[in-house]
Amino acid sequence: MTMSPTLDTSGPEDGTGTPGDSRARRAHGHPPTPRPKRRGGRTAYLYVLPALILVVGVVYLGIGYNGWVSTLDWNGIDPNPESVGFDNYTKIFSDSIFWDSLSHVAVFGVIVILVQMALGLAMALIFSGPIFGRNIYKIIVFVPVILSPAAVSIAFRQLLSPDGQVNEALRFIGLDVLTNAWIADPKTALIALAVINIWQWTGFSFILYQASVSQIDQNLYEAAQIDGAGTWRIIRSIVIPQLKGTHATLALTGVIGALKTFDIVFLVTGGGPGRSTEFLTTYIYKQAVQQFNSGYAAALAMVLLVLALTLTAFQMRAYRFGED
Repeated sequence: MTMSPTLDTSGPEDGTGTPGDSRARRAHGHPPTPRPKRRGGRTAYLYVLPALILVVGVVYLGIGYNGWVSTLDWNGIDPNPESVGFDNYTKIFSDSIFWDSLSHVAVFGVIVILVQMALGLAMALIFSGPIFGRNIYKIIVFVPVILSPAAVSIAFRQLLSPDGQVNEALRFIGLDVLTNAWIADPKTALIALAVINIWQWTGFSFILYQASVSQIDQNLYEAAQIDGAGTWRIIRSIVIPQLKGTHATLALTGVIGALKTFDIVFLVTGGGPGRSTEFLTTYIYKQAVQQFNSGYAAALAMVLLVLALTLTAFQMRAYRFGED
C-alpha cells in the first residue's frame, strides 16, 4: 500500500508562511522569516491628537467650567465667589423672562424652519427644470448665506426702520395703510426677525434640496407619468418621501440654529422693544455682561445646552423610528 505524504496544515509560526517552510529554512541554515512590523499605529494617534486636545480642552472642559460657575453667586470679577448650590437653577423656573424668551425662540424656530424648508424645496424643484440662466438664479439665492450676519443686520435695521426703505416703497405704491414700525413694534418685531433669518438662510435649504432632488431615480418619474400621475401627485408621492433624510437634516439644523440665534436679534432689536424679541442667548448675554451675574448666566447656558441636546436626541430618534 502506498502512503500519501502528510501535509503539515497547522497554523503559521511566524506569520509569513507555513510551519514546514520555516523548519526547512532553519534546516538549511537560513534564519526564519521576520514578522512584519505594525507601522503607523502610534503615528495615527498623533494625527488625531490636536483635534482631541481642541475638543476636550476647549469644548468639554469649557462645559465643565461653566457648570461649576453655575453653582456660584459670582459677578465674574470677585476672586472669592460664593457657592449657592442649585439655587441658580431653581431661580430659572420662576423667572418669567426665561419663559418668555423660550416662547419667542419656539415661535421663531417654527416659522423659520417651515418657511425655509418650503421655499427651499420649491426653488429646488423649479430650478431643476429647463430654465434659462438657472445657474445665475442659484447664485443669487445662495449669496445671502455667505454674507456676514452683522452686515445683514445693519442693512435690515435700516430697511425696516419707521422711515426706512420698506415703508417708503409702500407709500410710493399707495399702500400707506401697510406701513409700520416693523422692528419697533412689539407685535411685528419677532416676525421681522424671522423674515430676516428666512431671507439669509433659505439658500442653504435650497442647496441641500437641490442636491437630493438630483439623486432621485428618473425611472420613478417615468413610471408615475405612465400611470397618469400629474405634477402635484409626483411631488407629493415621490419627491417629498424620497427627501425624508434632507427634511430631517434641515429640521435638526434649524432647531439648533434657532436656539443659538444671537447676532441678528442683538444687532437688530437688542431683545426689544419691551423684551418682545428676547431670546435665551440675548438674555444670557445681558445677565453675564450687562448685569454682572455670571453664575445665573452660566446656569441659563447649561439649561440651553441640555435643551439643545434633548431636542437633538429626540429628533434623531424620531428619524430612526421613521426609517424602521
